[in-house]
Amino acid sequence: MHCKIALVRGDGIGPEVVSAAVEVLEKTARVFGHAFEFLEAPAGGAAIDAFGEPLPEESVRVCKESGSVLLGAVGGPKWDSLPGHLRPERALLGLRKELKLYANLRPAKLYPALASHSPLRPDIARAGIDMVIVRELTGGIYYGQRGRRSSDLGNEAFDTEAYSEAEIERIGICAFELAMKRRKSLVSVDKANVLETSRLWREVMHRLSESYPEVEYRDMLVDNAAMQLVRRPAQFDVIVTSNMFGDILSDEASALTGSIGLLPSSSVGDGAFGLYEPIHGSAPDIAGQGIANPIGTILSAAMMLRYSFSLNLEAQRIEDAVGEALRHGLRTADIAGHRTAVSTEKMTQKILEFV
Repeated sequence: MHCKIALVRGDGIGPEVVSAAVEVLEKTARVFGHAFEFLEAPAGGAAIDAFGEPLPEESVRVCKESGSVLLGAVGGPKWDSLPGHLRPERALLGLRKELKLYANLRPAKLYPALASHSPLRPDIARAGIDMVIVRELTGGIYYGQRGRRSSDLGNEAFDTEAYSEAEIERIGICAFELAMKRRKSLVSVDKANVLETSRLWREVMHRLSESYPEVEYRDMLVDNAAMQLVRRPAQFDVIVTSNMFGDILSDEASALTGSIGLLPSSSVGDGAFGLYEPIHGSAPDIAGQGIANPIGTILSAAMMLRYSFSLNLEAQRIEDAVGEALRHGLRTADIAGHRTAVSTEKMTQKILEFV
């Protein structure tokens, strides 16, 4: 199989961890007889420095002509003084818009070898965490009307939550299809006891559930979901929710695994195309020191193989290799604890051995 992959190397530690993931992809391609072609697509702070803008048209073209995008985090204090439309983060928002990506998939998995790093009580951590949160990405309160106005109490600010049936349906289908590929369990999180948007959300999800009789479906209010994530996270397989609720719950879930350096994510739309990135930031304070954890980006590459290219065995090989490296005691600085930390390169090389 020949796969074209656009690389947005990003800023800070982005180039380091993306390079590690590319090494793992190249090794996987050799093992399984594929050819992966990597195309550079500068964006973020690096693109501002080189081209004067965070998202050059040429980078958008390269991404659109590829089968998927692997992205390192963008941004850093170097560009904090720039006006909003020139900030590095505009590149990510622009790519999501240009590539029509409306669903964010955030897996949260606790590896047995790292159970002691979870902030959860040991017996809860040992029960396991292996879930994916499907967050609606382009609607809801983050994109609704907002502003300031006068009221009887003085200056007042407002943000408006709005969802259409079509927006809810497409994220619902994405979640149900993902559940069918996993353990066939889906929890839809809303606030239907208060919000009208949540009542519509629940109506659409119930209608969709009739088309997926194999999936065990249930509703859960967001405040209960936040509690259940720390009380009994093993109950969750796939969670689907709105933009704001997903933003909050996915960060909570990631904290349960012990380090954000371990976790991948993807943004997808219709079809197989997707943008894949670790959930951590650009961490400019440790850039160039060779101590960044590459696992989140390597697992993002595995997600890309599974969801954009349907290379399930190859994705599983990478995920198993990460698990073996951790089981053999290798730890980067963010997860070292009392152990001796290894470098980005050392962790990558060990994962390559197990691939």
